[in-house]
Amino acid sequence: MHILLDDDQGRLTVRRLRPWHRVLARGRAARLDRELAEGVGPEASASLAARAARLTSTEFRRDLAASLRRILVTAGEPAPSAPARPPRVPVRVTRVSRSAPLLAELASRLLEPGPVPARGVAMVVRLLADGTGPLYREAARDDLAGLTEQATRALTW
Repeated sequence: MHILLDDDQGRLTVRRLRPWHRVLARGRAARLDRELAEGVGPEASASLAARAARLTSTEFRRDLAASLRRILVTAGEPAPSAPARPPRVPVRVTRVSRSAPLLAELASRLLEPGPVPARGVAMVVRLLADGTGPLYREAARDDLAGLTEQATRALTW
């Protein structure tokens, strides 16, 4: 696989993505997801490009959408074709119920065919993985609806 990377003169160059780039990206996933969610472009490094490729894959996006739908079902919200398996971590049902239409829209957006920006998918990963965030803690200061809308908008070019 080939990727575009910034060179030291601000130009994009084509580079080959090596297997160790994928290994490094997997080991640094949380940090790379944070950088991508904050707007760092995947062309900034081979590790970011490798992580972005994984995040934007159809399979990965499908898994994220399934996680969102499981959360909706746990909160008592209907979700089309939701898996029966409950989430592993208890969610804040009240918050999820209030943001259910937005979370359902986010899941649908992840399932749309075609390419999506890595930034949006990284934002969804962070939303789902942040154990101190509004999905899992009542005392979290972040607004679940706001974060969900932000991620949905970021999934559009």
